[in-house]
Amino acid sequence: MSIGNRVFTEVKRPGRELVEAFRGIPSSNINDMMNRLFCMHASIQLLNPDHAVQLLGTAITVKAPIGDNLFFHEAIDLAQPGDVIVVDGAGFSNRSLAGEIMMKFCQYKGIAGIVVDGCMRDLDALRELKMPIYCAGITPEGPYKNGPGEINTPVACGGQVVMPGDILVGDMDGVVVIHKEDAEEMAPIAQKKKASEDKVFELMDSDWKAYAQKHVQTTQKRMDGKEIEFLKNFGDKYSL
Repeated sequence: MSIGNRVFTEVKRPGRELVEAFRGIPSSNINDMMNRLFCMHASIQLLNPDHAVQLLGTAITVKAPIGDNLFFHEAIDLAQPGDVIVVDGAGFSNRSLAGEIMMKFCQYKGIAGIVVDGCMRDLDALRELKMPIYCAGITPEGPYKNGPGEINTPVACGGQVVMPGDILVGDMDGVVVIHKEDAEEMAPIAQKKKASEDKVFELMDSDWKAYAQKHVQTTQKRMDGKEIEFLKNFGDKYSL
């Protein structure tokens, strides 16, 4: 039986123009417009914030046995420039799945980023790379290379399902997953959200008092109908 020991070599990727439509948009903006349901857990953190470019690319997925990176190596060989390798390592924290050698090789290949639900090692070196690297932890303990595993099948990473070819966007906040079937619909919506927030910052920077007045009005509308009791002083209320 090959289930659990398979490599799918072909991936249906969205067009590069569609992928690029998400460049420069914060992960929070994108996730907000998908009802705040598609961000990876906060455990998936960017390792190299001082040098990394924005994470943006299409997913190559790896399902790895706990503490084993054989199929991770195979995925690097299969990946194309602009791909993001997403590894389901089951969040295992006692063995790393990659380090400096593998990550430097990925950067030279033009891989757009790495996201591992598991651990990495060689942190000092990884911090200097420009390719964004996300993972759930650090340990010097190395991996085995025995397999089995799967490549380009559905995986779980940071609490999200990632399919081959999905678009990943990441920044200092974390990683958001855009399923490739939703990307065309989401691109203009996410762009509009960012443009709206940019206007908020423009108003705040040019006339913060006008923004303050608008904030009061917006907050009041949100509070209307919630039957909130406004009191003057907590001490007076309870005779303290």
